[in-house]
Amino acid sequence: MPPAPLRPIRILHLEDSVLDHDLVARTLVKAGLSCDMRRVERLDEFLSSLQTDRFDVILADYRLPGFTALDAWQALREHPQRPPFILLSGAIGESAAVEAIKLGISDYLLKDDMGKLPHVIHRALEVQEAHLAKERADAELAASEQRLAHFADHLQMTIEQERAAIAREIHDDIGGSLAAIKFDLSWLGRHYGTPDALAHIESALGMLQHALGASQRIMLNLRPAILDQGLEAAVDWLAREFESRTGIRTLFRANLKTIDLSKPVQLAAYRTAQEALTNISKHAQCSEVRIELSDAEDVLTLEIADNGRGIQPTEREKPKAFGLKGLQERARSVGGWLDVSSRSGEGTAITLTIPLSNPPAGHSQDGTS
Repeated sequence: MPPAPLRPIRILHLEDSVLDHDLVARTLVKAGLSCDMRRVERLDEFLSSLQTDRFDVILADYRLPGFTALDAWQALREHPQRPPFILLSGAIGESAAVEAIKLGISDYLLKDDMGKLPHVIHRALEVQEAHLAKERADAELAASEQRLAHFADHLQMTIEQERAAIAREIHDDIGGSLAAIKFDLSWLGRHYGTPDALAHIESALGMLQHALGASQRIMLNLRPAILDQGLEAAVDWLAREFESRTGIRTLFRANLKTIDLSKPVQLAAYRTAQEALTNISKHAQCSEVRIELSDAEDVLTLEIADNGRGIQPTEREKPKAFGLKGLQERARSVGGWLDVSSRSGEGTAITLTIPLSNPPAGHSQDGTS
């Protein structure tokens, strides 16, 4: 038997027989349990005691004047921190005992087996402590997950702000400088028309045009200004740019009725398509990609599917496989979710689903106001 606790066990005894109450007290003292017991026999006394004091265990006879222990248990269920409830009674019948246990009563003991009561009380207290410890652990886990979700949301917002800042620097500094160089090279070509000079100038202009195109592509990836034209136009641009860059046949189909999608929702969908296409180009080994975008029944759905090699389970569980995890967090930040369906050799489908009827309150995640 476990050692007795440092403080007395506080017991509320629902019992109309003083003799039976005294018998319980003597049994516990004989077993070496330090107890502080209070006897009540009416339901209103029982409820009043629970309101004014805190008890470790409740012992209850089954039949009491005008009510039963089950009535007391039902009233106790509304109590925020209900202690273990042990039914201590005479023969009440097997069916009644089973029903009591089904209702959640901690234990049942016949008065004829009073000698087992100390053990039953210890066991009920141990189960109660384990239950409370689990509740505390669950609460801590839920709080930790909530903090992680807030951190992921903040991190996504910070990343988008940094992307927007870098895009502005590329546009203002690098883009402006490249445009000025192009202007100067054109001026040189018009005023110094020797064949060798023209050849070098044409070559430089070609490389410069390539650099300008690369800077524009980088800016679009960093801060998708094309979203100003709407989500459908932005995803369509992604699909066409992906097909042009990779040579993989890309089919895009959209059926959007909602025009005024919020910026966070648009950005979540755009980044999901962008990340999915990036992963496809790196890993899928496919010949075709299908993208579908719709808002049927007030739910935004984006699906990106390929006919490639599929994602192996071990690849999805890698500790550093942050791509899909990041997309899942981004979807959660706008009240949506992400599903990934993949079979080896049969391709992968990534589906983003975002209810539009009650979007969560939030802020723009593209770093703009």
